[in-house]
Amino acid sequence: MKKLIDIFFVAVVIFSISSCRKDAFLDRQPLSAITPQTFFNTESDLQVYCNQYYSWLPTQFLVNADGQSDDKVPKSQNTLLAGTYTIPQSDGNWNTPYANIRACNFFMMSYQKANIPDSIKNIYVGETLFFRAMQYFNLVKQYGDVPYITRYLTDTSISVLYGPKTTHAGVMDAVLADLNTAVSYLPVAPSQDGRLGKYQALAFKARVCLWEGTYRKYFSAGDGTAYLQAAADAAEQIINSKSYSIFSTGKPQSDYYNLFIQDELKGNPEAIMAMRYMASANTYNNVDRQLGESGDGYSKDFVRTYLCTDGLPTSLSALYKGDDSLGMEIINRDPRIKQTIATRGFDFLNGDLITLPRVGTNVTSTGYQCIKGRSSSITAWNANNSTYDFFIFRYAETLLIDAEARAELGTCTQDVLDNTINKLRDRVGMPHMQLTSLQRDPQSHFPNVPVLIDEIRRERRVELATEGFRFDDLHRWHAGTLINNSETILGMKLLPAMRAQYTYDVSNVVVNNNYYVQPYAITTRTWNDKMYLLPIPLQELNLNPNLAPQNFGW
Repeated sequence: MKKLIDIFFVAVVIFSISSCRKDAFLDRQPLSAITPQTFFNTESDLQVYCNQYYSWLPTQFLVNADGQSDDKVPKSQNTLLAGTYTIPQSDGNWNTPYANIRACNFFMMSYQKANIPDSIKNIYVGETLFFRAMQYFNLVKQYGDVPYITRYLTDTSISVLYGPKTTHAGVMDAVLADLNTAVSYLPVAPSQDGRLGKYQALAFKARVCLWEGTYRKYFSAGDGTAYLQAAADAAEQIINSKSYSIFSTGKPQSDYYNLFIQDELKGNPEAIMAMRYMASANTYNNVDRQLGESGDGYSKDFVRTYLCTDGLPTSLSALYKGDDSLGMEIINRDPRIKQTIATRGFDFLNGDLITLPRVGTNVTSTGYQCIKGRSSSITAWNANNSTYDFFIFRYAETLLIDAEARAELGTCTQDVLDNTINKLRDRVGMPHMQLTSLQRDPQSHFPNVPVLIDEIRRERRVELATEGFRFDDLHRWHAGTLINNSETILGMKLLPAMRAQYTYDVSNVVVNNNYYVQPYAITTRTWNDKMYLLPIPLQELNLNPNLAPQNFGW
């Protein structure tokens, strides 16, 4: 059952939470717009209240996604990775989740009075716990130990706000408990199209548990086995349901690209959950234009990730032609490279074909122009006319979670690979990953993990490019030092002979001594472990001394 969220479906509840989202977490006003005495009487009341949660879903948005990672070299340096980020007075990364948690806790205080069967109430409890878990998961990823509050606070209970932080592990155990309840309460087939169901909750649970299981392992923060097992079990419940599959029309040179420019994901087998846009009801601003004018670009380091068509990395394959030009670099490579990066023949806009990488313009910072999610449609280019649907939970991610979790547990067999990684490779006509023939890449970023885990991480990087997962992955793998690699802030090679072919002025394009495009004045970055977490906003520390000490390094 594919779940599609209509943006116009998310009702504006008579609720004052949006007006206080920019306030400090510790300085909240009572939620007075509705009260349990006047609301929460019917299923409709519960449903309407819960509608507000759906705007919090982590919708795929491909513009500048993964800019805070080793995959991208955005025109403007990411301040965190550049070491110039400063402690904010207030921060929406902190305030907004707590505002949302407050809304969830208000529901949990109020819903019981509804005069409907418990089985119906529990559906909306499941939705509420799902979204509360999502807020706490985001807080833990960004701040580590945080206050964990499950009560709706009033003037008489305000002292709870000034208590100490709960440990990372304690919060995540509570997150898993909420998700387990949500999975048990949510129906497989919700009565209203667009609402959460069991498989959507399982998709998120799998994501959360993989993150936490690997975090505990690689940060030596406790035994992550139970989380890794929970991730695999959740993913396999989705797989075994046979409700989803990898989108393919038998066109390996275009199916991956076309997946992300779908006007309608309803019925798409890969959409576990998607955000729908419709010309007759709602559109969104021109993502196509933003992708074409954002000055974004993939890094040289990312592009080296793609295997050759024999299934070997460039460092081992006789098929690799080198990178003296982008045209040479893509020869005999995983077809996803040409469906992710603009190359010769790509229709930039309504018949405007790419001949040379458009470096030196606002199209791309590196020459590796991002085209995932970008079409040549003039309609989509125009303001507020885009109707391409966005993924919220994509089946490909679920397959990758299962493979990685099983590899970490030591239970990844060839059958597991055939049902996960190799399904993704089948779409693009790449050779299967075979346990018995895996070879260590001499240029591997992860030489200290088993080669199977190393190669699954490669597959994840390629398949989920620009979908916003990469920094979270570097975090949970304790791999922030990959940012130190100079190729993470370099672009394509621009030899003098190639530069001479441009018919517009590219004299402003800076290259290093090896002729790789160098978008920044700096040539390397230095990772600091404090970057794994954001600093607690100063306003919060001032209001609640129990939040001290400040996060490490800040």
